[in-house]
Amino acid sequence: MKKEDIQPWDWERILFGEAPPEFLVEVFLRTFIIYVALLIIVRAMGKRMGGQLTVSELAVMVTLGAIVSPAMQIPQLGVLMGIMILICALIFQRGLNITETKSPAFEKISQGETQLLVKNGRILLDQMDIAKVSRQQLFSALRSENIYNLGDIGRVYLEACGIFSIYKTEEPAAGLPIFPPSDEAVNCYSQEIVADCRACATCGHVTDSTDPDIVCDVCNAKTWISATISIKSQLADS
Repeated sequence: MKKEDIQPWDWERILFGEAPPEFLVEVFLRTFIIYVALLIIVRAMGKRMGGQLTVSELAVMVTLGAIVSPAMQIPQLGVLMGIMILICALIFQRGLNITETKSPAFEKISQGETQLLVKNGRILLDQMDIAKVSRQQLFSALRSENIYNLGDIGRVYLEACGIFSIYKTEEPAAGLPIFPPSDEAVNCYSQEIVADCRACATCGHVTDSTDPDIVCDVCNAKTWISATISIKSQLADS
């Protein structure tokens, strides 16, 4: 469109663009055809496409969005071209899955690895840095599973698809409480302070030393808070 063709308050151009109003009916038909084709293609890609997505699956979904739009809206393009590209995306995705199944090394490259973030109540800071996960992201995931103390944790894994797998210990132990510090009421009712026991505020390492200047043996931090242990009382309603 040339510059001189753009006129302010040209409602026909604003609403319909360069296409005639009748093209809206064609857009409806194009959208219906592409929508049905997209449902078939995504269904053929497997159940994983409807669940938590891996990196490659997320890339496919973004690509599908870019594929279907032109075929529905641009008059110069036919819907068969859009459907053909959808089929190509299906072939690429299925081929990638087959290759990953047959080659663990390729699967490791394309999908990544499961990472251990917490071990026996202690945060593995080096793994957190590699995974690009913050402590607050980790704490939020734990609190969503009704876990409020690192002493309750045996293992926390970050799966390749981006979800957390959390395994609790059989019995709670003294550890770092992970409530927001400002919520004192929740801390009071669900946690019990362990006498002469402190937890590193950075990694959760627990020590019974009372030296105020002690350095954490694990992460070399110097900030300590009172270690607590989870109690069975219900959280107070607030």
